[in-house]
Amino acid sequence: MKYRLGVDAGGTFTDFVLADSEGNVHLFKATSTPEDGTRAIADGFGQIAEKLRIPMSDILANTELCVNGTTVGLNALIQHKGVKTGLLCTEGHEDSLEIRLGHKEEGYRYDDAYPPAKILVERHLRVPVRERTLSDGTVRTPMDEQQIRDACTLFKREGVQAVAISFLWSVANDRHERRAAEIVRELMPDAYVSVGVEVLPQLREYTRTSTAVVNAYLGPVLNAYVTRIDNFYKECGTRIPVRYFQSNGGMASRSVMVSRAVNAINSGPASAPMAGRHVAHPLGFENFITVDMGGTSFDITLTHQGKTNVTKDQDFLRYRIGTPMIQVETLGAGGGSIGWIDGMGVMNVGPQSAGASPGPACYMRGGTQPTVTDANVALGYLNPVSLLGGRLPIDAKASRSAIEKQLAEPLKISVEKAALGIFNIVNNNMVNGIRRVSIERGYDPRDFALIGAGGATALHITALASEIGIRTVLVPKLASGLCALGQVLSDVKYNYMAATPLRLDAGADLAKLEQRFTELQREGEAALKEEGIAASRISFKRSIDMRYIGQVHECSVDIGETVVSAVTIEEIKQAFHKLHKQLFTYDQPENLIEIVNIEMTVLGKTGALETAPLPKGGDVAAAIHTRRPMFFGRSTEPVDTPVYDGTKLGAESVVHGPAVIDEPTTTIVVQPGWSARLDATACYVITSQD
Repeated sequence: MKYRLGVDAGGTFTDFVLADSEGNVHLFKATSTPEDGTRAIADGFGQIAEKLRIPMSDILANTELCVNGTTVGLNALIQHKGVKTGLLCTEGHEDSLEIRLGHKEEGYRYDDAYPPAKILVERHLRVPVRERTLSDGTVRTPMDEQQIRDACTLFKREGVQAVAISFLWSVANDRHERRAAEIVRELMPDAYVSVGVEVLPQLREYTRTSTAVVNAYLGPVLNAYVTRIDNFYKECGTRIPVRYFQSNGGMASRSVMVSRAVNAINSGPASAPMAGRHVAHPLGFENFITVDMGGTSFDITLTHQGKTNVTKDQDFLRYRIGTPMIQVETLGAGGGSIGWIDGMGVMNVGPQSAGASPGPACYMRGGTQPTVTDANVALGYLNPVSLLGGRLPIDAKASRSAIEKQLAEPLKISVEKAALGIFNIVNNNMVNGIRRVSIERGYDPRDFALIGAGGATALHITALASEIGIRTVLVPKLASGLCALGQVLSDVKYNYMAATPLRLDAGADLAKLEQRFTELQREGEAALKEEGIAASRISFKRSIDMRYIGQVHECSVDIGETVVSAVTIEEIKQAFHKLHKQLFTYDQPENLIEIVNIEMTVLGKTGALETAPLPKGGDVAAAIHTRRPMFFGRSTEPVDTPVYDGTKLGAESVVHGPAVIDEPTTTIVVQPGWSARLDATACYVITSQD
């Protein structure tokens, strides 16, 4: 028996998906232990060995793919718990991190009370270096190496653990940056060094500097984490290298993950689209929106015609990141999001969260604030005694008490109405997020299926679909561990980039552009072969960042494996015009186009995962294991609602709403007017009957 193992460490739970060569896929959940991730992994390993009755060492010894996803980098950035970092930059550019191109976050542009972002490098540790390279790559001012040495002396005295290096126009000539890195590594051999031209070899000095700094700030944190995880897996019996999931939607080796720590920032939800394709494709859907509601957040990704949006040069947690990331819209809307009353006497939900500790009031861990989970308990949707198949006991009375004291009594309304208020408000927040990734980017959400991921999503998903006009919802039985499933389905994925400014006029040197693509392809292919990936499993995708002359920002145009030539360049131009019109409602075919950057994505393909079909279902009524009064819509009148045991439903079983389906790790609320059919692929296809 051979296995694939995906481990996704979230803020509240750590999910484990184990797939074997006979088509069986198992899901396990353990409470996350942020202070030491190996404790949660050990818990999960214990559950796996107990259920399969096989020693975990034997399972790991026969594991062909082992992937670990982590929020360590994300948490370090949120909590500002990275390492002390120094910056070497071109003289006169020490303050670009604070100036931020004059940018202020949307919604706060005219708010003079909005505080500035915390700068990751203190002012006295941003050291100017006398050097200057021009945009054509010529050196105007040679680098003063003594300044680099003096900076290292300062850094050592100040206890700096990581150094970022970013010089002006290093993308045109990287000699100064690379020589500075040599000196730093010589004088500070224990320091982590982040070189701008290695981390992000693309135009835009501020973006490159910010990305290099974030990479340096997180690098030692990720290094310590992956070292601990690697050692733990080896002690448990793993014979293959552990791979780590990146925010670009692919896997990476340990060495790449450490050197490109910035790629770990939002890696958790980045695997959801791959799992979404696995769920949607057999059912005939190429357009889908994946939504993942966990304990603290709600993540949204959009896939159109089988392709998921990827973004570069974006602000994440107020820091500019230039490396490619799966486009994820994240909201502070999770099961632990707290309901509260503002100064105007209006109920709000989130973004503050009770998290895993103390958690919702019903968890009996000391939480007293009413949360979304407490509302779902009070509305009758969740089992009032326990969750996670009985592994997590809860107290329904504590949920009602928290809602009553904090919301219902101050607002002079019933507990049920307050609970419906929490439910509807958080749904509205989530619907707005779905609109941002769809309508605001030129897509009609009604053309998409909505896929539920995460433990809490299925409680809300049919209500969300009704609100936004989506008529088909897909909820796999493994919904609460969908990101872990996505990890074992994903490919090794590396992005190789280059700044290639070029006007597409009659004199454009297209041969030079193609040569640069070929060089990047060779570099990527060599890296994957060095990791032991056969040439037959390696594929390539090209993209070009393009814009009209006079524009500030560019669009990334996917060109597949198209070779750039005088013949194909017209097709590439037309693809740019089409994309520009889709994004901004207009194009300018008469205007001259310029290329800014190019990118070569190199993939080490993972074989398809074949899963065993579900057996045919029997009498659906026999799967009803209880009935509970529940509340739907805006009505405070209870509805006697059947609760089905999902483990007793088989292929082609149909459940009509209103109903609840209890799976071991998730609960599906089928709102009135909806019907759920369990497909043989182990996915509930829920459709609107209105």
